[in-house]
Amino acid sequence: MVLDLKNLIGGRWQDAESGDKLDSINPANGEVIGTAPSSGTIDVDKAVEAATRAFKKWRLTPAPKRGEILFRAAELLVKHKEELGRLVTREMGKVLTEGLGDVQEAIDMAFYMAGEGRRLSGETIYSELPYKDCKSIRVPIGVFALITPWNFPTAIPAWKILPALISGNTVVFKPSSYTPLSAGRLVELIVEAGIPEGVVNLVHGTGDRIGGRLSTHPGVDGVSFTGSTAVGARLARLCSGLDKEISCEMGGKNPIIVMDDARLDLAIEGALWGGFGTSGQRCTAASRVIIHKKVYDEFVQRFTNAAKKLKSGDGLDPATHMGPLINESQMNKVLDYIETGKKEGARLATGGKRLIEGPLSKGFFIEPTIFEAKPEMRIAREEIFGPVVSLLKADGLEDAIDIANDVDYGLSASIYTQDVNNTAIAERDLEAGLVYINAPTIGAEIQLPFGGTKKSGLGRKEAGGRGGALDMFTKWKVVYRDFSGRLQRAQIDKD
Repeated sequence: MVLDLKNLIGGRWQDAESGDKLDSINPANGEVIGTAPSSGTIDVDKAVEAATRAFKKWRLTPAPKRGEILFRAAELLVKHKEELGRLVTREMGKVLTEGLGDVQEAIDMAFYMAGEGRRLSGETIYSELPYKDCKSIRVPIGVFALITPWNFPTAIPAWKILPALISGNTVVFKPSSYTPLSAGRLVELIVEAGIPEGVVNLVHGTGDRIGGRLSTHPGVDGVSFTGSTAVGARLARLCSGLDKEISCEMGGKNPIIVMDDARLDLAIEGALWGGFGTSGQRCTAASRVIIHKKVYDEFVQRFTNAAKKLKSGDGLDPATHMGPLINESQMNKVLDYIETGKKEGARLATGGKRLIEGPLSKGFFIEPTIFEAKPEMRIAREEIFGPVVSLLKADGLEDAIDIANDVDYGLSASIYTQDVNNTAIAERDLEAGLVYINAPTIGAEIQLPFGGTKKSGLGRKEAGGRGGALDMFTKWKVVYRDFSGRLQRAQIDKD
């Protein structure tokens, strides 16, 4: 059955004004599994207007009451987890266990942010004057444009929508045009939980048609974007010129350092999961492994042998380790990078080809690919976003950290070592927003901030904890109340 999606604007499900449609395609077999509106600027304008109207009332809804709605949404996500996980796998391609994990992140975020409804605290402090009190409070900002990618079609939207809502904002949500079904089902459940009309608006469409209009719309007060570095940097420049709040989570070229005292079995398992989980289509994917020269040869052999055993296929097949890439365009981009690696002189240890045997011929599959490379090569410096891992040799810890830091990105980094001093130096010196010790570069938890440095992130961070998404979706207001009945002048009057 082909699902037919609608936009949600002001509480009403509707087609795009133009009537145009986009297909959602299963990347494992090329089948059309749904259609979504291909919206234009008129649809964006209507959605922003609806969000603006709804904000006037939603901001005055007590935060604990907003939290109750999010609790109901969390319970609905739990109830429909299997359905949503299978939908993520069919639409995006990741294996079912990862599809279910995608949904679990949304569940975790829903419960966490629902609880924040009773924890949106500020600060109360004594005044220097008598008969006067002082406090700071969090207040919502207004209408947010939320723009999300295709690789986590349930989790990342939840990371943005739910903290925006608990903070008292209204939203216009534009999911990736490659994964509209997963995003649409998430919004349906939020609506079922009781969100008022106009508080959440969903507008499907391509970035080139509506992304710019949505992010620069005069009725939008803030933008939260996850996607490519090129697009994020452009949006940041546009929004800064328009005095809009903006947060951009972007790309990565994430390293795993393997020291000579590392448990190689654990490091190999971590590098496999970090490099080839989600077919390498994660901003936190471990696309570089930097290996101490003393264990380099052994690691290369064992890691290559392990990668050769990974089975590619439809993510709904329990025997599958690695699913397809999202579409033909992304597959061709990865294949081009593989050719670039060969031309640069990197040694291809395994993989490097499109898989076209039997049913795989209908999908967008690439073998797990490993290169022995040099740090200056493009394949070791640029984000590929596919199942391609570059292995690099280091003389020692200092050299490994220098190699790790010598790229434009700084999202996630990892070190495998049994030496506590090595871990202390790595966590101090690695230029990354996330640092893992004896674990791969993927696996962030929602109760801590998520985001990177350098070209991996701009503005506020995602997720929870101090410095997380609530700092993006609220602003501080300081209130002074004088009940003395006379003029008091701070820093001047003295009793």
